[in-house]
Amino acid sequence: MKLYKISLALMLGIGTLTSCSDKLELSNPNQPTTGTFGNTIEDLEEAVIACYHHTRMEGTYARVGYTLDCCRGDEVWNVAQSWGHLGADNLNASTIDDVVDMWIWRDWYYVINISNFVITKCDEKEGETTQTLKRIKGQALFTRALAYYNLANYYQNPALILDYKEYSTLDGLYASNWEEEGEPSYEQYDRVMDQVEADFSEAMSLLPSRDEGGEWAKGRYTKGAAAGFYARSLMQRHKYDEALTVLKDIIKGTYGRYELTKNYGDNFREGSAYENNAESLFEVQFLDYGTQGSDDEWTPVNISKNASQGHAVESNYGPENVGSWQDLSAAPWLYHLFLGEKTTEGKLDPRLYWTIGTYEDDWEGFEYGNMCYQEKMTADIPIVTNNVNKGLPIAKWTNFRTGLYNSIIVGLKCGINLRIMRYSDVLLRAAECENEVNGPTQQAIDWINEVRHRAKLADLELADFNTKDKLFEQIANVERPKEFGCETGRGFDLIRWGFFYDSGRMDQLKMHGAYKLAADIKDDIQYGQPGVSSTYTKYEDGHEYFPIYQNYLDNNTNLRGNSANKNTNNSTYFVKKGWTVHPVVDLSKK
Repeated sequence: MKLYKISLALMLGIGTLTSCSDKLELSNPNQPTTGTFGNTIEDLEEAVIACYHHTRMEGTYARVGYTLDCCRGDEVWNVAQSWGHLGADNLNASTIDDVVDMWIWRDWYYVINISNFVITKCDEKEGETTQTLKRIKGQALFTRALAYYNLANYYQNPALILDYKEYSTLDGLYASNWEEEGEPSYEQYDRVMDQVEADFSEAMSLLPSRDEGGEWAKGRYTKGAAAGFYARSLMQRHKYDEALTVLKDIIKGTYGRYELTKNYGDNFREGSAYENNAESLFEVQFLDYGTQGSDDEWTPVNISKNASQGHAVESNYGPENVGSWQDLSAAPWLYHLFLGEKTTEGKLDPRLYWTIGTYEDDWEGFEYGNMCYQEKMTADIPIVTNNVNKGLPIAKWTNFRTGLYNSIIVGLKCGINLRIMRYSDVLLRAAECENEVNGPTQQAIDWINEVRHRAKLADLELADFNTKDKLFEQIANVERPKEFGCETGRGFDLIRWGFFYDSGRMDQLKMHGAYKLAADIKDDIQYGQPGVSSTYTKYEDGHEYFPIYQNYLDNNTNLRGNSANKNTNNSTYFVKKGWTVHPVVDLSKK
């Protein structure tokens, strides 16, 4: 975990400038040190902005920190069959794959460094309990928790560094991710997730609700965002009863008022009319089209005053005909899942329109119509992700359906805020927790139906779900994929559900991950057919997590590799915890 020794000192623009002479010592007022900076509220307010800034770097949410989890899930595949997404997609990345192993780790530790600086400085102001100081610390705690939540669920056993003073010398950077020789990686996973829960919980107590925060809260972390992520963290280790309590409070409005937007598509457009809306608990802020600088900030140390401050998910997701990198495509399984259920009006689910960029008769006269950027689509000439391997183009987090411009400006240029947590997630997670604790129940069904109502789908009936396993199947493999298809988080879900540790679930994942190169994009691809492959056939034990980069292990002898480095099976963890994997249920059977 060697984190660029020099750049850590420079991250907040903090350096030291002292003279070796005993005659005169001068400090540059424009280049503060860690001893002089951060001692005022004004300084800490600036430092908090740096916390937000680094959550939108390439390894956090601006590209691979978002898209690699989508690849790890079963809704997105690497149609280009190349570059760093392939190791994540096939769940077999090597220990020297810098895209998978290095960038996410590197960039989230930059976030942790800044967050630790702010938290440590706030703790030094013991006795001060002003609203401003509470908000400052609450935001830094949220950001640190978010960083470790991502690191733990990407890399399993990251090292915990919590006090900025611990690395006042370089030795403090070489932290350990184990306590006893030979202990399994998941022991450290639990320690990290304990800290994640503690940080999100404390952030809940310090931050205002969105209602209380008013204009200040727009685009910032709030009590509701912390509560939402606290519930996510609890669910990651099957603490469903505790998570249910938190989720119920969010639904009741305890942490601010949230509601579903009337139009599902409003969650995927840019502009003040749509972003930070009533449904959004937390989203990463990017500058709108036409307001950005020209310089892409690919790494945290490449700071430019003219930074574009956009994301590159669009460049990965969009179709080649409008200039994308033609990397990632929607899984055929997801497309046909949408086709399997019409609305009460006999139309396609409107969420398909915003998720996958295909021509459909139903889209004539709907929203922006059958348009790809500013090009009219036709039924006989399909738009594909990759001109060689074809593939279903992903519309979400792109301007495929907005008409904002006629081609992709590749790089960190897309201005659509990435909504990382929406109120629909709260409702579906509450339904899942209710089912785990008490289910199946009418309350769980009601929460699911609230999400379905927006898509104009018929209500589910409790009588059709006579077991907890069956309702879980509906939530996990119907409701969540349709609502959140091609959004980050699916890989996290597959880990907590234990799908990698059950042969039936692995067979199901192989079916979901089935693809055929150069096939008609609307073909019903089935695993086992001639020429059909699946990303999950290449899965190696332990690779539901990404390996820790070998260079980090070489540079820091206090680090140990994780299950992906060692190809070890993690099912022992599930057994030790007393958790079980829900068996596959055929939903077509009454």
